Amino acid sequence: MTDQAVDTSGPASAAGTEGPSGAAPRQFFGRERELKELKADIERAGLDTLAGRKAARARVLLIAGRPGSGRTALAEELTRALLDTGDYPDGLLRVRLTDLGGAPVPTERTARDLLDQLGVAGPPGADGDELSQLLREALTDRHVLLLDDAADAEQVDPLLPDNPGCLVVATAQGPLTGIPGVRPCTIGGLDKGSAVQLLAGAIGQVRITVDPLTAESLAEECGGQPAALVMIGGWLAAHPMASVADVTKQLRELPDDAEQPTGARPLARAFRLVYESLPQTAGRILRLLALAPAGLADAHTASALAGCSVSAAQSTLDDFVRLGLLRTNGAELPQYEVPGCLAPLLQALLADRDRPAEIQLARARLLERTVRQLQSCRAVTDPEGSEARRKLAGLPRSLRFPHPEAAAAWLRIRRPALLASARIAVEDGELDTLARRLVAALVRALAVHQGTEAAASDLYGLHGLVLAVAERRELPRERAAALLNLADLDARTGRTKEALTRYRAALDAGRAAKDPYATGRAMESVGGAYAELGDFNRASDWYGRALAQRLTHGELADEARLYGRLGSVHTYAGQYGEALRNWRAAAAVYRRLGDLAAQARALSEAARVQEYAGRPQESLRTCQEAVAWARQAKDVRLQAALELRLADTLDRLGDPAAAGLHRGMAQRLLGKDEPACEIRSGSTES
Repeated sequence: MTDQAVDTSGPASAAGTEGPSGAAPRQFFGRERELKELKADIERAGLDTLAGRKAARARVLLIAGRPGSGRTALAEELTRALLDTGDYPDGLLRVRLTDLGGAPVPTERTARDLLDQLGVAGPPGADGDELSQLLREALTDRHVLLLDDAADAEQVDPLLPDNPGCLVVATAQGPLTGIPGVRPCTIGGLDKGSAVQLLAGAIGQVRITVDPLTAESLAEECGGQPAALVMIGGWLAAHPMASVADVTKQLRELPDDAEQPTGARPLARAFRLVYESLPQTAGRILRLLALAPAGLADAHTASALAGCSVSAAQSTLDDFVRLGLLRTNGAELPQYEVPGCLAPLLQALLADRDRPAEIQLARARLLERTVRQLQSCRAVTDPEGSEARRKLAGLPRSLRFPHPEAAAAWLRIRRPALLASARIAVEDGELDTLARRLVAALVRALAVHQGTEAAASDLYGLHGLVLAVAERRELPRERAAALLNLADLDARTGRTKEALTRYRAALDAGRAAKDPYATGRAMESVGGAYAELGDFNRASDWYGRALAQRLTHGELADEARLYGRLGSVHTYAGQYGEALRNWRAAAAVYRRLGDLAAQARALSEAARVQEYAGRPQESLRTCQEAVAWARQAKDVRLQAALELRLADTLDRLGDPAAAGLHRGMAQRLLGKDEPACEIRSGSTES
């Protein structure tokens, strides 16, 4: 089902920020020996020290164990204790190295995530090597890095800082062969006492005291695995009339899955017992959470996947937290997280119990809901009474944001899930129309709330996704737009040759689409790239081609800009006659447009060219003409800058008295407290 009633009355709430109410206080049991060994390992002499050399890199501590064994909880407890000592005042940086599907996360994404936590902007489009080098340079202080769920040493090695003052705590299933000096702390199940203590924290000491031996037997049935114990404890807490003996018997009677490794079977049986006790609707919601992007969900995610109301989804998610099936990040980051150890079990259940068509429909509902939330997130920034705000008022209250600040907070919180959703939608390939809408809505929301500069790295990845869809679906217009956007970001970050290649590919795509805007834009950008590379002859050739196209369409503003760019490159090439003709042409077009200030700037550049050509008298007359137009345009700062130009020209002509008069005029125009300085023409920018 979908949302049946559209309630547009009453104040809007922050869409998607319904906070989890089922979170329990975090508890940690046992592992005293492992903690002691890990802390001692920090002080242990490394191979470099034994060889008489100073340590060149950070110390790496490895906690190895099966998913569900509590390896991440142990790493968190260790890092918390280390931070409390004050030895690592710069805090904790944390990143997950394996996604919920089991695929290793690329170094580019993990390094960029860590750089974001450090407040360092990684260049858009940079590869993993460049970003990991930037990360190592940024990690000059005493930080603790928690690298969770590493697949192999190749993932960890590029992230290790060249700073022995840093400490890296990694979790993995096995050893990280290839990283020297790493001695794994391998963990299994909890000891009986700690396991029973964990159960008592969930169900109360009384239910343990009446039958302590059965409680120990239950802990053994769970293999001492914290994830299994948490789920069974949650189930017992939800069934106060059930005894510890009852659940122990039920666990024993459940058959093992022969395809599961022996060590993973206790967790699988505990999960199966809890899952089969759920109502049918709740069970379906739980299975569909395997589709939650990056394993992160909120009430809207569950609502869209299952087709139920937001309030029902919220209540069900809170129940899952109490049962140990989900984790929550707390009130500051109101999201639910699928534990990594349960993700494969959910995915297997989903594939077994739900038809492919139903799964695809759930994906489509989630994408559609996300698009609407992003559109609402952007629309709330528009002025009151605008078309976007009128459309926003017609949305259900649960999809509206009360103010732009709430929308920005939601976007910041949900950003990892939104980016993952875009990647998954494009990789899926079956819902390309929705994927394109999602990417477009996310680009607009990021641009309006963060600005194109701050969001450049995210935008680069999103434009790459658009390009992938356009190439797969053979959409030349979208391909041209994506290539232009990617090339612009390449050019902005100094990768001019890469930008040039993409601009030329965009030109081919624009021609294939018969899109005059894309072809004109691409030709102009190719000219700009050549100008940046210092090839002014090719730059003028491409600017000339773009100008010819603009002239056929009568686009005066574009014509004027291109005349100015031609004037600039001819000036740089020393072709002053051509430069002067183009700047004069630009001034004439600006006059036709009625843009007197731009006309004055173009004439100012013409005067500069005349000066370079050794014609100071002509330069003086042209500059006087520019001053007159600036005065008529009532642009005080521009007029003052041109007065300074006149003063400099008069100095060179040997008339210091007249030059002083013009400098005084510039100072009077700007006021006593503002220094007079020359303002370069915006028309020269490439």
